[in-house]
Amino acid sequence: MTAVAIEIRVLELTDLTAIEAIEQKAYPTPWSRSMFASELAKPTSICLGAFEGQDLVGYVINSRYVDAWHVMNVAVDPEHQRRGVAAALLERLFELTRDDERRGYTLEVRVSNEDAIRLYERLGFESRGIRRGYYTDNREDAVIMWRDARHSA
Repeated sequence: MTAVAIEIRVLELTDLTAIEAIEQKAYPTPWSRSMFASELAKPTSICLGAFEGQDLVGYVINSRYVDAWHVMNVAVDPEHQRRGVAAALLERLFELTRDDERRGYTLEVRVSNEDAIRLYERLGFESRGIRRGYYTDNREDAVIMWRDARHSA
């Protein structure tokens, strides 16, 4: 794994085209532009982008709920995967929310996405169950993962 010099900052609506480009490459059933725009506009969301120079190379979309931060979408441009980009984005989320001791973190991940599951486990997430037929493209199950708010990496 080669580290990439990246800057992490809050995503803006002007980043939508770059977000869509990564989403289309990263997922068989990509989110729509309006789904991203909705999350970016919510005051209860934290949406972060990883930039290499001016180029967006990855992002994480998070929504705040009563008892959890829901990590809704994590994607890294395939040409930049396995270089620590996703981990850096999630670590930045944890930094930004570290004073929020009421909320843990939750996410769903395809049962077949072993690399992502290993990454999430390294970051302190644990499997808490299965959502049967969660993914609409092939009805694949999702692992529900949870990380406590007070977890120390």
